[in-house]
Amino acid sequence: MRKKLLLLLMSIFLVGMLAACGGSTTGGGNSSSGSDSGSDSGDSDTIKIGLNFELSGPVASYGSSDAEGAEFAIEEINANGGILGKKIEVIKQDNKSETQEAVAIATRLTSQDKVLAIIGSATSGNTIAQVQIANDTKTLLLTPSGTAPNVTENEDGSINEYVFRTSYIDPFQGTVAANFALDELGVKTAAIYNDNASDYAKGLADAFRETFEAGGGTIVAEESYVAGDTDFRSTLTNIKSANPEFIFIPGYYEEVGLIVKQARELDITVPLMGADGWDSPKIVELAGAENLNNTFITNHYSSQDPDSKIQDFVKNFEEKYGKSPDSFNALGYDTVYFLADAIERAGNTDPEAIKKALEETENLELVTGTITIDEKHNPVKSATILEYKDGEQTFRTKVDP
Repeated sequence: MRKKLLLLLMSIFLVGMLAACGGSTTGGGNSSSGSDSGSDSGDSDTIKIGLNFELSGPVASYGSSDAEGAEFAIEEINANGGILGKKIEVIKQDNKSETQEAVAIATRLTSQDKVLAIIGSATSGNTIAQVQIANDTKTLLLTPSGTAPNVTENEDGSINEYVFRTSYIDPFQGTVAANFALDELGVKTAAIYNDNASDYAKGLADAFRETFEAGGGTIVAEESYVAGDTDFRSTLTNIKSANPEFIFIPGYYEEVGLIVKQARELDITVPLMGADGWDSPKIVELAGAENLNNTFITNHYSSQDPDSKIQDFVKNFEEKYGKSPDSFNALGYDTVYFLADAIERAGNTDPEAIKKALEETENLELVTGTITIDEKHNPVKSATILEYKDGEQTFRTKVDP
């Protein structure tokens, strides 16, 4: 009897175990299926877009402004019914101005969050770091302000299929600056002072040199510095001794602000000029408002431009944020509308169809200009030249490509 009872108990135990295992497997399967179904359902109701920006770290001024502009555009689009009847779902991440973090975020956004597109980063280096991931996963990658040519085009001439931008490229800025110096300021000699570790600065310097010399100008001095330097007096003294009529300083505001301050302290009074890397309110703190007089930058737009589309944007932005939008705000804003326009024309959320629509973009009116996308996924559009007057950016002129 004891043996029979033991066998009965063992049978009941085994049956219970098998039932439990079967229930676990079925429940797990149903749970996974339910999760996938929920994700698909969510995807059908929303369009997921990731923001991968420098919200902290050395270039947070750029990334924060890009992200702010992008979010402003998304709010507007959602308030007006979304895209194809779907609201945009935003997943915003801070890459801390670090390339490795930008890669990690891009990996999460594509593999876990399954975003349709990534907007960002603000800088060329942090954007380039994501290119392979975008191409491999067929995820659209749009940078508002990554201006290095190799963001979209590789050294062998091949194009990164899924990568686009709304900013013009560095060579265009360098060319515009050189022509402005020659034609508008009437100078014949110039010096170049750039960050020799920055692809951004080197690209601008090369384009400036080539255009300036082709236009009959002479480069009388070239000096360089490295990001993080704080004392520029020695090299500025070398430049001063060459007696240039103009100094081109492609670089970022952290160093440029100190360069401008120290140049004026050395009694270098000639015009100084840079590009969009100067565009940060912090440059006024670093350089001093008065020292920035007689300095110029190429930029993507001006809030003082009388164009009605620009003034409507400025008015609405100021009402929400209580400040005038800078060029990075405008670029972030335009990038969202650039993508939204392509999705609408594609008529669906298939990445291939949207990529094709992005490539076919022609005469799209945005805040930073009317753009047509060329064969290298770069926008053909005008550039704006700004002049600093007592620390304030003032609209000088607009230059067509």
